[in-house]
Amino acid sequence: MTESPRVDVVLPCLDEAAALPGLLRRLPAGYRAIVVDNGSRDGSPEVAARHGALVVAEARRGYGAAVDTGLRAATAEIVCVLDADGSLDPADLPALVALVERGAADLAVGRRVPVGRGAWPWHARAGNLALAAMIRRRGAPVHDIAPVRAVRREDLLRLDVRDRAFGYPLELLARAAADGWRIVERPVVYRPRAAGTSSKVSGSVRGSLRAARDMARVLA
Repeated sequence: MTESPRVDVVLPCLDEAAALPGLLRRLPAGYRAIVVDNGSRDGSPEVAARHGALVVAEARRGYGAAVDTGLRAATAEIVCVLDADGSLDPADLPALVALVERGAADLAVGRRVPVGRGAWPWHARAGNLALAAMIRRRGAPVHDIAPVRAVRREDLLRLDVRDRAFGYPLELLARAAADGWRIVERPVVYRPRAAGTSSKVSGSVRGSLRAARDMARVLA
């Protein structure tokens, strides 16, 4: 009989084959990877499966669509969400999970601290600052837009986040604040994404603007 995971880690994935082996090897013991493939053409699903991840497919393109599919595939009481590009360190997850487990937070989120040249381009950082300021006005005490997070699965399902694009994290924060959730933010390491992968958001001004548009729309 397979032992149930202590924590499920949802990894939205689009062409991240180069990053997945290193990322999956660094997951803490008892944390199960759920790689949600969003239409990769580089063999990401096969790479993920070879490294022990549960792989599920989501045909609808969009970050929020992938996260929601991963959430519904999860079975652990606590679920984390982490980018699959290698920029965020799974070693930071237990500290966020501990906040939720001991009741200090309903939603524990990371605030990125860039390490290494090129980790966070100016256009992506500027957009993030503006969006974080907007969400603070909605009552969420954050300085980043929850790039990594830990939450109880059933609580998140009840919150009913509906955006299926890049606006998902911002809607999550807005809904959580409106419902009176205790949101706690902690610093997390943010490194340049793995070689051989390309950013859908921060890699270009156009990508950053598209993501900012999706995120701002959920607050309109």
